[in-house]
Amino acid sequence: MNFAIPRKNASELLLFIWKIIDLPHISITDLLYKISFELFLLSPEKALEFIQNSIKSNFLIKDDNDYLKLSLNLDKKLKTWHLERKNIILRKSNSGRKIGSLIDDLKLERGSDFSTLLKAFLDKNTINRVATVSNDAFKINSLDFDKGFIKAEVVGSKKETYLIEIDTKSKTLLHNCHDFETRRAENKKFCKHLVKLFLLLKEKNEKSIVAFLNKIAENIDEWEFSS
Repeated sequence: MNFAIPRKNASELLLFIWKIIDLPHISITDLLYKISFELFLLSPEKALEFIQNSIKSNFLIKDDNDYLKLSLNLDKKLKTWHLERKNIILRKSNSGRKIGSLIDDLKLERGSDFSTLLKAFLDKNTINRVATVSNDAFKINSLDFDKGFIKAEVVGSKKETYLIEIDTKSKTLLHNCHDFETRRAENKKFCKHLVKLFLLLKEKNEKSIVAFLNKIAENIDEWEFSS
């Protein structure tokens, strides 16, 4: 969801403003006040000029009471944006519930082959910390189950960006968060970031991620866990 301010495009800037104020109509005075003194986008003089130009360009329409509302075209774009935003929130909510259920399975020692395999790489303390890692903290840079590698980034709680690289051919698992470096790597265990990564990937392709985990578990003594 992009909230960058589109200052160079008048219709997009107007749409940006309406996404924030979220009103069916508004007076010129109130719109000017919001643009200048609540959103701090333009000076009062520039805001008035912007509003007048938006009316002349038919981006804004006056109703019978001289209130302003978006043109039909911009109103349609706004409704589409609201629908997309609702769907994104719904998908994230559903994903969060599914991952929460998987975490419960790990805690209660129940579940699928995936849960059984993943538990081999973690301890109870790690399970309890997984929920603190946001889904949005991850960026998958490269993923190829056939070639057997995963490359990803994850933003930590202190906003550091950590790298994750797993290669089943070279049998290497590289990650550089403090917990993994100082506590987990030596014993070939996963930190909360690695557990959450596999939970997210399981949602995309459970069969492939189970096979991937199997490749690590079957030859664990040959694997190098390091940073």
